[in-house]
Amino acid sequence: MELISGLPEDVARDCLIRISYQQFPTVASVCKGWKTEIQMPEFRRRRRSMGHARKILVTVQSKIDSEKCGTGLIMKANTNPLYRLSLFEPETGSCGELPMTPELADGLPIFCQIVGVGYDLVVMGGWDPHSWKASNSVFIYNFMSAKWRRGADMPDGPRMFFALASDQDHTVYVAGGHDEEKNALRSAFAYDVASNVWVPLPDMARERDECKAVFRRGTLCVVGGYCTEMQGRFERSAETFDFATWRWGPVEEEFLDDAACPRTCVDGGDPEGIMYMCRGGDVVALHGNKWRTVAKVPSEIRNVAWVGEWEGSLFFIGSSGFGEPHMGFVLNLKSGSWAKVVTPDNYTGHVLTGCLLEI
Repeated sequence: MELISGLPEDVARDCLIRISYQQFPTVASVCKGWKTEIQMPEFRRRRRSMGHARKILVTVQSKIDSEKCGTGLIMKANTNPLYRLSLFEPETGSCGELPMTPELADGLPIFCQIVGVGYDLVVMGGWDPHSWKASNSVFIYNFMSAKWRRGADMPDGPRMFFALASDQDHTVYVAGGHDEEKNALRSAFAYDVASNVWVPLPDMARERDECKAVFRRGTLCVVGGYCTEMQGRFERSAETFDFATWRWGPVEEEFLDDAACPRTCVDGGDPEGIMYMCRGGDVVALHGNKWRTVAKVPSEIRNVAWVGEWEGSLFFIGSSGFGEPHMGFVLNLKSGSWAKVVTPDNYTGHVLTGCLLEI
């Protein structure tokens, strides 16, 4: 059966790869042939190689009542904000909101983590917004079907403030954090999203609460954090897991040059594996084993909530102070110039975390 009547198969495929990701559910419902085609790994590869894939920023953001938006100023956040999944398309500037599964109708778990894997957005853990009970739940939203599904729970019970990273294609990695008794953890796991299976990794050498995981150059790098006894006193070390040997490498004691929270660490997306992070009011980059200042953070986002890499630039979200509107800025890594992202008032609520997906 022809994909599109009267057209050669290669031409029909060129038509399909140009459709917007918002149209995926509709296209998949047209016929079995179209559904099979757009779900094939080759379809995604062709969209990317032909420049038709789109980057989407998803954030865990507090919802703002439109009635509270006045003359460009946002009222201070209330004490129990409702968190949603906000969407932003950097190329078009359009904003939106993902529909929620009934299980999350009362808001996302507080301090949940999110990560993108192919066409899936994975939401893990957090505190129930009403009971404040820690959860090990996994929810997955598929952009191809525009539907939610429940994933297998994280192993070993609820954990909070764990590190989360993705290889962008198949697997999510969880490391560290703390359990319900606030004991820092050494354990780490890999989660295959498609098969819905968790696989334990060997334990890290150190307990690492509030650490950051970065997937870079085919390895998993877990940065910083602190052990149970230190309780908030961050260390400078890092550990890297090699999938070829299935082992953690030696602890790099002075990976960071300052004992600070590593939540803004991000891989620069280049072959050299340069890593970036915010330190005080500076953006610093790791070249080899040296951190160097590359830019000053604008005062409007001095309290940086999230950083992501985007096509040779870094995308920052933050605010000027507690309770102030959250906004985005883009740092061009070649020129060192900053550009402010125009955001509607009702999408300037507090941001807990975010991730970029290529769809």
